[in-house]
Amino acid sequence: METAQGFRPHRVVVLALDGLLPFELGIPHRIFGRPRDAERRHLYEVVTCSVRPPGPVETDADFAIEVAHGPEILATADTVIIPASYELGPVFEEGVLTDELAAALAHIRPGTRLASICTGVYVLAAAGLLDGRPATTHWAEAEHLQRLFPRVKVDADVLFIDDGDILTSAGVAAGIDLCLHMVRRDHGTAVANEVARRTVVPPHRDGGQAQYIHRPVADPQLATTTAARAWALGRLHEPIQLRDMAEQEAMSVRTFTRRFREEAGISPGQWLTQQRVERARHLLESTDLSIDQVARDAGFGTAQSMRQHLQTALGVTPTAYRRTFRAGNGGTGIGEPEGHGGVGSLR
Repeated sequence: METAQGFRPHRVVVLALDGLLPFELGIPHRIFGRPRDAERRHLYEVVTCSVRPPGPVETDADFAIEVAHGPEILATADTVIIPASYELGPVFEEGVLTDELAAALAHIRPGTRLASICTGVYVLAAAGLLDGRPATTHWAEAEHLQRLFPRVKVDADVLFIDDGDILTSAGVAAGIDLCLHMVRRDHGTAVANEVARRTVVPPHRDGGQAQYIHRPVADPQLATTTAARAWALGRLHEPIQLRDMAEQEAMSVRTFTRRFREEAGISPGQWLTQQRVERARHLLESTDLSIDQVARDAGFGTAQSMRQHLQTALGVTPTAYRRTFRAGNGGTGIGEPEGHGGVGSLR
């Protein structure tokens, strides 16, 4: 981030609450601690704070974490992330903030980007920040979240939701998806993909939470839809019919569609659109191809079709996306509203 005083990394402040899950606390540090610019400067600075003066914060494990910052540091944040906690007390049980937590949140400046991982969403909801807005959490808590906060538009099917200045994610590993999405939104696909490679995780996971909800175990001898997906990925630039994908698995269209949704959490058509959007993003960032050629190579056929799909998925036109995330421009999109409706919220 360039300021009048020169370069300054985007500051991410992680709010550590008693009962936190150490794994989720570590996600922002791991993901945002990696990205660097062409001059090898860290693009983000990650700090952790408590709602109390510096000191220990209890976890759900057999150890505590010593936190070096009190809540005052929240006033310096460009992004605040609230990981899950198993000891939210009245926040979880009654939907109200404790005085201590309310005082801590009061330090956050207007316009600061806010994000939650798993049940951290309860804090945002109790603060009234999600009224009338979409949000998600771990599928096991979604029904309770909706009952407690009826004005929140809870979506239990997605891995994360990008609503511009507030982002929420499902449980545990979905926090990785969310943080990678924010890096992608801020600095483009290439930077996010490099972070994913170094973290040894996929840069983007298909589908939503539906694929992780417990169901009766399928017969392991039954065919999957993996081969069809691999086949389609190699032909995104061509017209692909549902029956073409079903034939790759020697299934009827009906059986294939059911099996695909069980495995991916979304329909084959939705999955194809997601893959084509990702392909278009990559080409817009990394090539000088015309918008018409990108549309053809990504499988959208026409520039108008691609424009409509990118507008729906990313909230931005292809030309604006290329201008923001073109390789070498330093990732000028940080904090801008083009991130609305990120791909993780596609249904």
